[in-house]
Amino acid sequence: MFRHDSSHTGYSTSPAPVTNSTLWSYTTELWGGSSPAVVNGRLYVCASDNNMYCLSAGTGAKIWNCTIGYPTDSSPAVADGRVYIGSGVYVYCLDAGTGAKIWNYTLGQAVTYSSPAVVNGRVYIGSGDFKVHCLNASTGSLIWNYTTGNGIWSSPAVVGGRVYIGSLDKNVYCLDAVNGTKIWNYSTGMPVLSSPAVVGGKVYVGSHDKNIYCLNASIGSKIWNYTTEREIFSSPAVADEKVYIKSGQDGKIYCLAGDTGSKIWSNTIGSTTGASNTPSPAVADGKVYIGSLDKNVYCLDASTGVEIWKYATGEAIYSSPAVSGEVVYVCARDGKVYAFGTMYVPEFPTGTSAILPLIMLTGTLLLTKRMRYNKRGL
Repeated sequence: MFRHDSSHTGYSTSPAPVTNSTLWSYTTELWGGSSPAVVNGRLYVCASDNNMYCLSAGTGAKIWNCTIGYPTDSSPAVADGRVYIGSGVYVYCLDAGTGAKIWNYTLGQAVTYSSPAVVNGRVYIGSGDFKVHCLNASTGSLIWNYTTGNGIWSSPAVVGGRVYIGSLDKNVYCLDAVNGTKIWNYSTGMPVLSSPAVVGGKVYVGSHDKNIYCLNASIGSKIWNYTTEREIFSSPAVADEKVYIKSGQDGKIYCLAGDTGSKIWSNTIGSTTGASNTPSPAVADGKVYIGSLDKNVYCLDASTGVEIWKYATGEAIYSSPAVSGEVVYVCARDGKVYAFGTMYVPEFPTGTSAILPLIMLTGTLLLTKRMRYNKRGL
């Protein structure tokens, strides 16, 4: 899902490419701000041509596309063989294998940027009707909603039975995931468009007031804040007790200490003057990946901020990267989704769905061993 997981860490354990070699690219009419989700060898993403696409993560070949009626900057969540996405005034549930529509739920106003989180059979998403919605993932029926004081562009993080989300009413909210009751709220000086990341009992989130905040996840008290030079639209990535975030319009990406908020490094990667939002970083394998409105994808050293490589696309990038199977995926406004890497290494799913690949692998090893014995006359 958006920012990798329901905690919104923006961190992947996958190995990641050290060069800007492109494995493939796929072209459609126009890509917007939707970020890809990569699950079981397939990439899911929405384009501004009113379609959701499912592509092969290894080759970029189209598997299916489904018309969802509206262009959207919301990013898909994939769970239990289904894809969930906000588009226009609807939340859609699609079959992940075929793209067939299973259900849709009508909101009071359109989804702008908020992306769904799917946890324990429930779908959580914010919308322009000022509400956080909780839906039954199987049926699409409303379980609860909570009304804030303004529209919601932020995407919910769901951790430990709680929902964390920002609102344009200048607050960060913590809600009970079961019944939607407010547990706490923290007021910033300006609207909160950033999506919270929740790690180690701390909530990290940016605000339009030029601050990134670290809050106590249990009670909402401020632990620290760090003031950047410009407004913060992007969402933080958290890895190895460090926080990575991009500030708006000044082209800077920051690395902060997760416990104190002290700056470890910053790097200017391209001006975004006049931008209404900026992409968020992804961290994997000791590297930070981020797109920019200066039409480049950047790879930085996560420890030092030193640029490792960059790649020039044809247009600005609003989409945040996804990292899986040693490949980085990102969409640009030139109508292309790019896959950076030299080869795709499938990542076996966990849980019961991992049994079949394991059986196949075990069978292959046994057959190989038997063939060696037969060659030796055993």
